Amino acid sequence: MRALPPASLPYTAPNPSRLLLAGVALALAPVAAWQWAAAVDGPAYQSTGEAGSALRQAQASLADAQGRADKLEAAARTATAAADRTAQAAAAIAARIQQSEAEIRMSEARIALIERERADLRRRIAVRQEPVVRLTGALELIARRPLAFSLLRADSLRDTVYLRAVLETMLPEVRRRTATLRSAVTRGHALQEQARGEANRLRASRSGLDERRQQLAALESRQRIASRAASGTASREADHALALAEETRDLTALMAQLGRDGKMRDMLSALPGPVQRPDRPGAVLMVEDAGPIARGEAQLAWILPVSGRVTTGFGEAGPTGPSQGLVLAPVASAQIVAPAAGRIAFAGAYRGFGQIVIVEHAGGWTSLVTGLGRIDAGVGDKVVQGSPIGIAAPARPLVTVELRKDGVPVNPLAALR
Repeated sequence: MRALPPASLPYTAPNPSRLLLAGVALALAPVAAWQWAAAVDGPAYQSTGEAGSALRQAQASLADAQGRADKLEAAARTATAAADRTAQAAAAIAARIQQSEAEIRMSEARIALIERERADLRRRIAVRQEPVVRLTGALELIARRPLAFSLLRADSLRDTVYLRAVLETMLPEVRRRTATLRSAVTRGHALQEQARGEANRLRASRSGLDERRQQLAALESRQRIASRAASGTASREADHALALAEETRDLTALMAQLGRDGKMRDMLSALPGPVQRPDRPGAVLMVEDAGPIARGEAQLAWILPVSGRVTTGFGEAGPTGPSQGLVLAPVASAQIVAPAAGRIAFAGAYRGFGQIVIVEHAGGWTSLVTGLGRIDAGVGDKVVQGSPIGIAAPARPLVTVELRKDGVPVNPLAALR
């Protein structure tokens, strides 16, 4: 049998559909098991806008926590008294913990945004992929016509040349139609790399969070050991606070009574000390005028004790009337800190509110934090702004924050510095 000339051999066209499908499968493959496990523990966002809002809030919280931690660490280095140095160091570690929590929220929000973009990319590729695959599949069947079929036809050489010309004409059109898909595949690869990088950062942030929590626990343990000498006075104050909690009819009455007690302490501390008796009978006792008793500055440097989404705003209508504070939804077991310097007036369980902490500040200001999962402060403790006072609940936490000036509720957002 005479050998066919090279031009009569069946022409096998390149298979763009197979290469394209392989790229699509690689670019849009599910996230690796370790990467997915890192992402599913985060909050479930209902929309891209919600995830974007959470990302912006986390970025703001990160900047605030970083700045606060730097200042507190500098204050701890310059403090001369051991107690002040320890208090500033504890507050600095708490700020670093909140920084790690913000980094985790940022990574979780970014992963959620990436996954939503990947899902949208899958849908768009599915729509554009079908006609291209059909076209290239049909061309592939034509190009792979069996050799025996070509030999039986007298005009096989002419037909083969014609087929080759058709395929060479169609190939640019196939490439043009698959250009959008190729760009989508490239974008899919980029998203996959972004997701992998965010998952790595998420694991690093979680590891750093665990280390900082261990540092804070060790520092608080040393603080408790050092303060055992004053445990008698602290115990009496705690017992008095618990007794007030039993006597008062509601939380507002408890805070009012604690405020009156605070005013009394300030007045007593402002009284002049003992005065010596006159040298001779009938002499007039001269006492220097101490001036009016003041309770500190009218303004207050105040921060939110925990970062989270606001679920109820100040003055918003509720089942028991207008809200007198903010209700925040932080992450599980989030670090909660003192919103301003002051003294712990109450720390413990209160009926209907779970674990609560009341911080008494100078100038007649009082902060209330409810919904804590754990309390790390005791009645009578002196705190600086940012001192750790506890953590949020481990499951679906809701933290209520109230601020009062001389017993009158104030919008906490208006007091932010």
